[in-house]
Order: sequence, then C-alpha cells, then structure tokens
Amino acid sequence: MTPGTVVLLHAPSATAAVWADVPETLRTVGHDVVAPTVAGAPGPPYVARAALILAATDPASPLLLVGQGAAGPLLPALARAQRAAHRTVGGYLFVDASLPTADRAHGALPEDWPDAPCGYLRTHADRTSDTTTSTAAAREQAVRESRLRGWPVHEQHPPTTIVQALTSLITTL
Repeated sequence: MTPGTVVLLHAPSATAAVWADVPETLRTVGHDVVAPTVAGAPGPPYVARAALILAATDPASPLLLVGQGAAGPLLPALARAQRAAHRTVGGYLFVDASLPTADRAHGALPEDWPDAPCGYLRTHADRTSDTTTSTAAAREQAVRESRLRGWPVHEQHPPTTIVQALTSLITTL
C-alpha cells in the first residue's frame, strides 16, 4: 500500500515520545507522518481526542493507522471516526500492540472490521523485555492471532531498525 499519511498512535498511558525518531525517519524516506500526543484516558476519550487532532492536521488519504501497545484496540473506533470525516483508511499496523476485541472498554467492533489490510510488528525491544509478564504473554498471543488471520507479521531484529521493519511491512499491505 502507499499511504497518504501514516498516523502513529501511542498507548493512552504514554506520549508520542515512545516513537522516538521514527516519525522523522519515516518522513526522510518520503512518508507524510502525523504522530500526535493524545492526552487523556483510554477508550472513547482517547479516540475523540485523536480524531480532533487528526482533523486539525488535514491528513492525506488513505490513512495508515499505526497503533502501539494499548492504542491497538482503539484503531477500529478511530477508523470509524475517520470514515465519518470522509477520510479513507487504507490499512492498520499494530506495533507491540494488543488487538481489537469487542468489549465494554473499546466498544463493539464494526461487523466489517477489518475493512482494510492489517499487519503486525513485534520489535526487538518488546521481545527481549521481561518475558514472564502477562503483557509479554498477551503480545505472543497477538502475534499468533495475527498469523492465524493471515496478516503479515514482521519481527524486528537488529541491525534492522524499527523504521526499516515498518517500511517493509507497509509495502506488504
């Protein structure tokens, strides 16, 4: 896929700083990138704030929504808001993220979700962090589910950078 704008979304408990130099490096390889800091609680307030920030940036379609960590489950709701604003969502990428589920915190999944290609990136930092935590187990489960769904899954290994892994994954969507 060739995204009009790559939208990098951090987990609700974090800031855009989690992306470090990823936005600027993606820009240097030709991508239009929006990486906002979305303040606020998880769930609907996060989605609403992210949608307002995106509206203010007037991103080019199609959007590639990239969710890190707990932002992953929020991508379908954000995509719904983007479609309501007449912006096309061309794909979804999950980076060390939880996958969307139908639950009270995230709302119901649209019947047609996913409505665009999806992919999953597991970074070296996530794989080598404490593997005994429930978060690590959840990430392993997300990788397995992504593969079962037929999504491309890339596992980033140094010396490959996160940007190189993301760029490679984008081309497979």
